[in-house]
Amino acid sequence: MAESELGGVEQRPARRLLRVAMVCPYSLSIPGGVQAQVMGLSRELRRMGIEVRVLAPCDGPPPATFVTPLGNSLPTSANGSMAPLAPDPSCSLRTMRALGDEQFDVLHLHEPFIPGPTQTAMLLHPAPVIATFHAAGDSPSYKYLKMSIKPAAANIAHAVAVSKDAAELVRRYIGGDYEILYNGVELDAYRNAPAHPTTGPTIFFCGRHEERKGLDVLLAAVQELGPDVRVWVGSTGPDSARLQAEYANDSRIEWLGRLTDADKMARLRGADAFCAPSLHGESFGVVLIEAMAAETPIVASGLDGYRNVATDGVDAVLVEPGDVGALAIALKRVLFEPGLSESLRKAGSVRANDFSMTALAQRYAEHYMRLATNRPKRDGPPIRESFLRGWRSRMMAD
Repeated sequence: MAESELGGVEQRPARRLLRVAMVCPYSLSIPGGVQAQVMGLSRELRRMGIEVRVLAPCDGPPPATFVTPLGNSLPTSANGSMAPLAPDPSCSLRTMRALGDEQFDVLHLHEPFIPGPTQTAMLLHPAPVIATFHAAGDSPSYKYLKMSIKPAAANIAHAVAVSKDAAELVRRYIGGDYEILYNGVELDAYRNAPAHPTTGPTIFFCGRHEERKGLDVLLAAVQELGPDVRVWVGSTGPDSARLQAEYANDSRIEWLGRLTDADKMARLRGADAFCAPSLHGESFGVVLIEAMAAETPIVASGLDGYRNVATDGVDAVLVEPGDVGALAIALKRVLFEPGLSESLRKAGSVRANDFSMTALAQRYAEHYMRLATNRPKRDGPPIRESFLRGWRSRMMAD
C-alpha cells in the first residue's frame, strides 16, 4: 500500500496469476506418455504459482481438481497404436466454451494437429499458442492433412519438440523451427517411492500390449531364462488376451493390468530390471528416465528415441529391436552378472537428473511469461461469443 495525493491509503490491485490452458488430445483416464507429461508438468507449474488448467477428454472422473473434462474418447488408430482421442463435435464445443469462459493468457497445446481439443484450440487460438510435438517416425495425419494444417501452423507463437526425431517429423511436413525440450520426470516421487517386495530376480514391463511395444519379444526371451526369474507385466492392450492364453502355464508371469502411478513407482523400485523392448515408434524414452530415477537397471531396444536418453553399457543395456536371443542374454547379464546391476543403477540415477520436471517447468514458464507480456490486444466481441456464432452458422449450413 502507498499514500495517495489526498492523504489516504491507495489500494494496489492484487497481482493476477498467469493463467495457462494445458490442452491434451488423449484421454487422461488411459495411461500414456503424453498424458503423464501433461499432468506432471501441470503439477510442477502449479507449485511454481502458475494457474494451470488441463483441458482433455476423460473417460470417467477427472484425475485432479485442475482438470476440465471434455467428454469421452474413441479408440483411434494412430502411429501403430490405438489412441484414445475425442474428435467429435461435442468435444470441440466443450473446448470452445472452456477457452471462452476461462480467458487464458497462454495456450499450451500438446500434439496440436491431432483431431480433437488441441486442433480446435489451435484454430480458435484466443491466446498465444505454445505447441509441443511428441510423435516421431511417420504420421499419416501429417501426410494427408499437410495442406490444411500448414496454414494453421502460423498460429503457433513458439514450437517445441521433445526430441530431434519428433522435430524432424513435423518439420518434414510443415517446416519451421523447433526448440528441443526433452520430457521431464518428477524425480523425487520415483526416488522416494516404497519398493514392492519380490520373491526372486524380477523383470518389470509396463506398456500397452500391442505389437510395437515388443511384449511378445520379451515373453519369448523369458522362456530362455531360469525358473527363479519373475516377470511383472503392467498395463493392458489388444494383445492381452492372446498373450495371457499363450503363456497361461508360465507361473513366473504376473499380469498386473492397469497400474496407478503409485503402483508403477513401487514396482519400478522393487524390480531388479526394467525392460522396454519396443520395436518402433518411440520418439523419447521417458519411461527409461522413470526407471533411472527409481534406480532400476534397464534393458531396452536400441531405438533412436531411447538413445536420446540412454547410453549402452553406461546407464542401460541396449539390444537390437526384435532380437529374442540378444534380449535374453542382456536380461541374464543384468540380473546375474556381478557389479553390472549396481553400475547401471548409479549411472542411471545421475543421468535422470538431466530430465528434472522442475527444470522443464521453469523453461516453459519463461516462455509463458514472455508470450503473455507481449500478447497483442484483440478487438471485437468476446472470443467465445463470436466464434460460437460462426461455428453454429457453419453447422446449420452443412
